[in-house]
Amino acid sequence: MRIPNSALALLAVATVACSSHSPDAAQRKTPVRVQVATAGPATPPIVTNGTVATKDEMRLSFKVGGVIRSIYVEAGDTVRRGQRLAAIELTEINAQLEQVRALAEKAQRDLDRGERLYADEIISLEQLQDLRTQAAMHKAQLESVEFNRGYSVITSPSDGVVLRKLSQERELVPAGQPVLVVGAHRRGYVVRAALSDRELVRLKLGDPAEIRLDAYPGQAMAGTLSEIASGADERSGLFPVEIRLDSPPLALASGLVAKLRLHPAAARSAILTYIPVSAVLEGNGDRASVFVVAGDRVKRRDVRVAFIESAAVALTEGVRPGERVVTDGALYLENDDQIEIVADGARLAGSETVGAS
Repeated sequence: MRIPNSALALLAVATVACSSHSPDAAQRKTPVRVQVATAGPATPPIVTNGTVATKDEMRLSFKVGGVIRSIYVEAGDTVRRGQRLAAIELTEINAQLEQVRALAEKAQRDLDRGERLYADEIISLEQLQDLRTQAAMHKAQLESVEFNRGYSVITSPSDGVVLRKLSQERELVPAGQPVLVVGAHRRGYVVRAALSDRELVRLKLGDPAEIRLDAYPGQAMAGTLSEIASGADERSGLFPVEIRLDSPPLALASGLVAKLRLHPAAARSAILTYIPVSAVLEGNGDRASVFVVAGDRVKRRDVRVAFIESAAVALTEGVRPGERVVTDGALYLENDDQIEIVADGARLAGSETVGAS
């Protein structure tokens, strides 16, 4: 059958029209997500764990041994300065006090009589001096027992909270054994931790710290390195440090576990570029590559990795702070490809192509 020339013309027009709507007629843009590279410290922070404690923790005990008569507080109780906390049985110490007081009074009477006899030249000066010595000795013994009796009651040396109760009523405790541990409020809270020698030499007093507590999830607290030990602990070989909490929460308790990030001063003397881990491609040693946004296209760029810190990678070269790098969708890109930057809620290539017709 012979096709008319008019039909051939119409077929040619239709073919051209279909060709103009072909996907190959225009380059499709690859949807991606991007993030801005930021500036950060040149060395990674020191990450460790510690425990919260009051700056002043006092282990209170009796000056003399004996049976505990009463303990008036429990762990967690708030106490005031001068408040009675515990008392020991006084029967034995009172008997000792009466005995020593009687001896001191007798020695004083003997001395008074000796002074009169010496004035009448009945006794010698040496005998008078012996009486004076005995009177002084018994007086000192009396003062010592009276002093010890004064410490048969434990009182709070300052406002604070009872952290631990180490003994119970009716227990027999020796002199000096701690009965209660009280934390004073006046100097606030600290976090105590221990570091290795390589970590310690990077730090100095005043370095900032970030503190996170499981008791306060999602909340980061600021702290300052306030104390560095000059010697290592004999058992662990680590160096104790203290971090002062700048603005502690009101409901803070001694013994809470803290996660610490200490930022050495040396780290702030130089700046590196930080990008998300998801932006890095084809890592090999300290070498890798990323896609950097240039207008509506991307450029593949080689970078050098300094270290990986949490969810970020620190770079010594290849990307400058402020530049945008591709984080999602990079696997579908080639150098100089056109891109479409999409919001976080949009789906990318591999699930559903954004903008496809």
